[in-house]
Amino acid sequence: MDLAAALRAFIRTVERGSVTAAARDLGVSQPAVTKHLRNLEGHVGARLVERSSRVVRPTALGQTLYEASRSALTTIDAALEGVRRDMGAIEGLLRVHAPTCIGVKHLHKIVLAFQETFPTVTVDLVLEDRTVDLVYENFDIGVKYGRPEGQEIIIRRLGMVRRILVASPAFLARVGPIETVERLSEVDVITTAAVLSPRDSLTLVRDGRSVEAGVRAVLRSNNAMVITNTLLDGYAAGPVQHLLVAEELADGRLVRILPEFEVKSQEVFWAYPSVRFMRPAVRAFTDFVVPQLRMVEGIDLAEQAAAPAARSRSPRPDAAGALEHSHRL
Repeated sequence: MDLAAALRAFIRTVERGSVTAAARDLGVSQPAVTKHLRNLEGHVGARLVERSSRVVRPTALGQTLYEASRSALTTIDAALEGVRRDMGAIEGLLRVHAPTCIGVKHLHKIVLAFQETFPTVTVDLVLEDRTVDLVYENFDIGVKYGRPEGQEIIIRRLGMVRRILVASPAFLARVGPIETVERLSEVDVITTAAVLSPRDSLTLVRDGRSVEAGVRAVLRSNNAMVITNTLLDGYAAGPVQHLLVAEELADGRLVRILPEFEVKSQEVFWAYPSVRFMRPAVRAFTDFVVPQLRMVEGIDLAEQAAAPAARSRSPRPDAAGALEHSHRL
């Protein structure tokens, strides 16, 4: 029995809650994963997982083995990749998760530039607007809006994502100028439900002070491209992340309205699971991408706040090593 392969199959099955999903992640067949699990249970002489029609869960003994073996295998992988790095090779697979907006507009281009320098690194770039658990969904790196909580991860603050109010010249020609908060409440607005209060109002900020502005949201969408295109088409005015429309503002296709106000900003973080050693490919990708993201127009480095470098579910023996990496980044 290949003990390392069996442990990898077991770990992925526990994390994914599915033999099928584990097989897909590992690039092997479902029967191969089932065989690894059966062999591992035979090797330790104990039942490690419980199977139902919907999900696979670890037994109490399986959970103990999972917690002990996951970080050990990750450390071994990092050490092996470190040897390859010392021989001049940064390679392997990186799974990266990011929100659609910043991913489509900026991170995608940066990833392609990274691969020009490191062509032996394959990147799975997953762009979606949902909260993911980097550890259990097997992501190496995540870009996260809002401070991550409750995960065994190390975080690095990128800055504040600014949201501004914009409209197209055609829209303003049709409805007239928008020079007051009261006037904003009289025109059609497109927005996302995430920035609206329960009373359908926007929280606008000026000089550190907030004001609630009632708006007539004729269209709400969780897709940044839909919002941007609707603004460009002159259908409505609305709040948008500055990083999405910097080019459109520069060439005049969109203009700021109520420029003395902004919609409340949100912190954005670079995050990765905490392990004793940072994989060389993760380090190279971090060193390449983070400075470029920080230069994106619309990510404000001001309002830097002191914060813990790492969050975890519980202290672990390798926590000090993980923190050490976070301070060196």
